[in-house]
Amino acid sequence: MVRSTVSNLMGAAHAAFRLSVGLGLAMGCAPSLLTAQGGDQAVASAVAAWVHLEAPPGGEARGLRDLAPVLTGWKSDVYGNLVTRVGSGTPRRVVACAMDVPGFVVSQITDDGFVRLHRAGVPAHPLWDQFHEAQQVHLLTARGEVTGVVAVANGHFTRQHRADTAIVGVDQLWVDLGVDSRAQAEALGVSLLDPVVAVRPVWTYEGYASGPAAGARASCAAVASAAVATAKSGVRAGETIFVLSAQRSFGWVGLSAVLARVGAVDQVTLLDDGRVQAQTSVSAVPVSRLGNSKSRLTRSLALALSGSRSKDTVQVVVPRVRFAGSLVESIHATDARALLRAAMAASGSADTSAAWVAPSVDTTSRRVARKDAYENAERTFISIADLAGVPGHEWRVRDAIRAKLPAWAAAKAVVDTAGNLIVAVGPDRDSVAFVAHMDEVSFEVEAIQGDGRVRLLRKGGPVVTAWEGQPAMLHFDADAGGHVAESLRGVFVPRDSARSKPLNVVTAWFGTDSAGLVARGVRVGAAVTAYKHAARLAGTRLTGRGSDDRTGSTALLLAMQRLNPATLTHKVIFVFSTREEGGLLGASAFGAEHGRNLVRVYSIDTFVSSDTPLEQPMFAYLKLGHGAVMRGLDDGSITPRVERDRVLRLARAAGIPIQMGTTHGSTDGSSIAPWGGPNVGLSWPGRYSHAPGEVLDLRDVDALIRLIGAVAVAK
Repeated sequence: MVRSTVSNLMGAAHAAFRLSVGLGLAMGCAPSLLTAQGGDQAVASAVAAWVHLEAPPGGEARGLRDLAPVLTGWKSDVYGNLVTRVGSGTPRRVVACAMDVPGFVVSQITDDGFVRLHRAGVPAHPLWDQFHEAQQVHLLTARGEVTGVVAVANGHFTRQHRADTAIVGVDQLWVDLGVDSRAQAEALGVSLLDPVVAVRPVWTYEGYASGPAAGARASCAAVASAAVATAKSGVRAGETIFVLSAQRSFGWVGLSAVLARVGAVDQVTLLDDGRVQAQTSVSAVPVSRLGNSKSRLTRSLALALSGSRSKDTVQVVVPRVRFAGSLVESIHATDARALLRAAMAASGSADTSAAWVAPSVDTTSRRVARKDAYENAERTFISIADLAGVPGHEWRVRDAIRAKLPAWAAAKAVVDTAGNLIVAVGPDRDSVAFVAHMDEVSFEVEAIQGDGRVRLLRKGGPVVTAWEGQPAMLHFDADAGGHVAESLRGVFVPRDSARSKPLNVVTAWFGTDSAGLVARGVRVGAAVTAYKHAARLAGTRLTGRGSDDRTGSTALLLAMQRLNPATLTHKVIFVFSTREEGGLLGASAFGAEHGRNLVRVYSIDTFVSSDTPLEQPMFAYLKLGHGAVMRGLDDGSITPRVERDRVLRLARAAGIPIQMGTTHGSTDGSSIAPWGGPNVGLSWPGRYSHAPGEVLDLRDVDALIRLIGAVAVAK
C-alpha cells in the first residue's frame, strides 16, 4: 500500500513538471518529504530534486535549509554541514557526501549596474564558464534570490566577433540584472561575495537525472536516504555518523571539520562526485595517498583522520555519469540505486532496504502580476515566448496568438498555405501590412546516429555555444488523427574539451538509441529547442529566448486588441508570419499573393542594439527603456526618408517615445518590398540577439504597441 501511494505521488509530481515545462512556469523547492521506490523515472525524479537544490560553496546552508523539514533531527554547524548520528558505541562509522557545486560570487558591481564574477571552487569541466553565457542565474542575496542573465555577444554581430575564438573564462562573464546603475543593483540587495548559480529546471529524461554535479547530488541523496532508513531500523552494532558536508570545493574543509571533532572512527565511506567510467564503483584509498591526482581527495581529510582511525583506508564510492562536470551531467537510475546500496552497506543498518528521500518540487507558477501599466504586455509575452516555434513548426505559437485575437479579428483570421496567420480589415484601398514572425532560431534533426545522438541542422543563426550543454526538447507535430505526442526531453551534448570557442557540429541526445527514437516517431526534420522559461529581471526588463520575434508578435497582437476597426480609412493587413529565420519564406509567400496591392509594409522585429557590455557603442547603439525604434537601415533594406519622417512625425504627434538607428540583420519586409511597397522597420531595442538570454524592456514594447496603433489608423 505504501509503495502504491509513493508511486502515485511521483507520477503526479512528474505530470505537474511536464506541464510546467510546456508553460514555462517558475520552479522552486517546497520543503516536504517525498520517497520513491520502483521504476527508473521515480528514482530519477527523486535524484533530480536534489540536483535542483542551490548550494554553492559557502552558501550550502540555503540548499540544506530546504532539506530541514525532510531531515528532521539533523544538526547544522558553522560551515553548513548537516550531521545526524544513529546508534552508539563501537564500531564507529562515517558515511558522507558533499553538497556544494562550484559556482561564482559577485566580485564587482559596475557603475552601469552589471555584475562581474569570481569563481568559488574550481570547476571540473574546461567549458564551465562558457556554459553560463546567455543563461539565467540566481544571485543569492541576504534578502533572497535576484534573477540575472549572463551577457553574450549579439548573434547578429558575428562579423564584429570573428576574432573571438578563445574559450570564454570567468573574466569575460557579465551579469545583466535589468538595471542601469550600481545604486539600482544595490537596491535589489546585491552585494560583494553573494553566491551566483545557474538557474536549472528539474530535469529528467529516460531514467536520467540531469544537472550540475548530478553524480555528487545523487551521492547525497543516497546518504540521506540511507540515514533515514537506518534511523528507522537501527544499526547492527556501534554508531553511524551521516554527513552532508559543505565546501568540498575548498579541500573538503567542511567534512574535515566534522571528522576532526567526532573522535576516533573505524570506517569512513565517502560517496564522491560522478565520473565517466564503466560502472559505479567502490574503492579503498589509503589515507597516506589522500590528495594525489587519482583519489581527488585532499590532505585536509588526511590531517583530520590522522590518529583518529584504526585502519589506513577510506572507502570511496564513485558513481557513473554522462557529460561529467557540465551543466547537464546525467546519472541514470541504475547507478543511483548502486549508490544507495553502497550507502546502506556502509551504514551498518539492521535492514538492507531503503526508500529515496528528497525535497518535493513545487512546479506551480511563481509569476506575480505586475501593478503597473505593463502587466498585459508581460503576461502576453511570457505566454507565447515559452512556446516552441521552430521554422516550419510554428503551429503552437499560431494557435496561441489566434486564441488571443479580439473578436473582430478572430472572425476575419485565415491561415494561408505558408502557415501565416492573416487578418485583413478596413476599406479595400491604400493597403498596408504589418508583419511579425512567429518562429525562432532553433534546430531540426538532420540525422539520427546509431547511439541515439541526433545531428542538428541550424534554423536561422543561433549562437550555438549558448545551447551547448543545456536541456533539450524534441517536439512533434500532429499526426493524421490530430494527436500530438509529448515532447521528448534530453540534452544538447557538450564537448568533453575544447581549444576554441566555436562549435562546428551541434548534437542532442534523448537518453535512448536510434531504434528507441524511431519507435517514438522521431524523424529527420523534427523540431528541437532548448527548455525555455522567460523571467522578469529588475524593473521593466524581461529575459526570454525567442524575444526575436515573440516581442514583435506581442506588440502586434496587443495593438490589434486596442484597435477600433471602425476608425480605419484604408485596408490594414496584420500578418503573423512563418519561417522568417533563415529565409523569410512565409513573408515571401505573402508578398507573392498580396505585395502588388501594398502601399507600404511595416516589419515588426528586433532592433539589435549594442547597448550591452560586450559590444562597441559606435554602431547600433540605442538604449533600452528609451522608446520604440524606427529601424532605418539594416542588411536587407533602407527605409526611404519620406517614410522615416512620416513615422517620426506620427510618433511625436502622439507623444510616443521613439529612437532611430541602423543595425545588422534583415526583416520580413525585405522580401515583400520588391513588390512595390517600401519596407518600414518598427522595432524595440534588444540585447543578446539569437541567444537564450535575450533581454527587452516593457517600456519600449508599450511604446511600440502605441506606435503600431498610430501608424495603422493614419491616412
